[in-house]
Amino acid sequence: MARDYYEILGVSRDADKEEIKRAYRRLARKYHPDVNKEAGAEERFKEINRAYEVLSEPETRARYDRFGEAGVAGGVGVGGFQDMGDMGGFADLFESFFSGFSGAGQTRSRRSGPVRGDDLRLDLKLDFREAVFGGEKEIRISHLETCEVCSGSGAKPGTRPRTCSTCSGSGQVRRVTRTPFGSFTQVSTCPTCNGTGQMIEEKCDACEGNGVRQVTKKLKITIPAGVDNGTRLRISGEGDAGQRSGPPGDLYVYLFVNEDAEFQREGINILSEIKISYLQAILGCRIQVNTVDGPQELVVPAGTQPNTVITLENHGVPRLGNPVSRGDHLITILIDIPTKITTEERELLEKLAKIKGDRTGKGGLEGFLGNLFQR
Repeated sequence: MARDYYEILGVSRDADKEEIKRAYRRLARKYHPDVNKEAGAEERFKEINRAYEVLSEPETRARYDRFGEAGVAGGVGVGGFQDMGDMGGFADLFESFFSGFSGAGQTRSRRSGPVRGDDLRLDLKLDFREAVFGGEKEIRISHLETCEVCSGSGAKPGTRPRTCSTCSGSGQVRRVTRTPFGSFTQVSTCPTCNGTGQMIEEKCDACEGNGVRQVTKKLKITIPAGVDNGTRLRISGEGDAGQRSGPPGDLYVYLFVNEDAEFQREGINILSEIKISYLQAILGCRIQVNTVDGPQELVVPAGTQPNTVITLENHGVPRLGNPVSRGDHLITILIDIPTKITTEERELLEKLAKIKGDRTGKGGLEGFLGNLFQR
């Protein structure tokens, strides 16, 4: 049974994002395989990463809170570890572990420039014919957009952020410890500015100093002809807004096709069945059948046997990316043999059976009908 992710990180279920981040940093430093050589440390490290991956992203955390592990079993978001840009990624960890065993105490500076926004995922259901022919679809999404009031700075209009006096704008603080083996430099995120390198004295009222706002909007997207279950569409720039003037992420739309009562799909071919009478099968006929293109005439040859498959060419699914090329519509013929017939019908069939029996040496209506529809 999977352990509770909050329990893994040692935080309460109402812990905020910063508390979860601090717990993750502390545990990740403790159990990183390059630092902790004890048995089981690597598995523990992976478990900690998975817990943070789920709980650090609001949408995924909400699914986990509601459905547990089943709600996030397919993976987190689109890219996984989506908060790495915000937390400084593994670079911070490696800097904390290994950044100063020489007397010079040199470290890599923390990346404090623009950060790309998170990618988002939307699952969209389509009707069978919508998947076959494509078209425009209106969707509604909720994502983070750069605050128009402060232009993403987080500062109240007319003011601007100032350089953090604690870290001088680097977003990091360093602590040098001298030991008999040399100088040891520990680098950590600046606690004053939380690694941004800037301090906002007067926060923007519209975004509460975050620089971004949650916005719900409608989008019109184009569904290509021939899509199928699991097809993924990328809508550039419609993910969450980036931080510090970083570019926005992308929106990925995953398509799922509803089943149809009449048609089935097999690759780019469409399958269906049609039932005809035994007389139509014997004599042959022309009948109208339904296709995704509308009613079409189907020629049934005389003497058609049960489960015969007749092909209507170019009435299948357009090939994705090449809609001029289409599959076929394969129609399976089912034959309806009645359980009751009129006296007149029986007399006529018995006459035909007698004629057929005289030719083949096998008389009787039952033998006639039985032999007639042998495959």
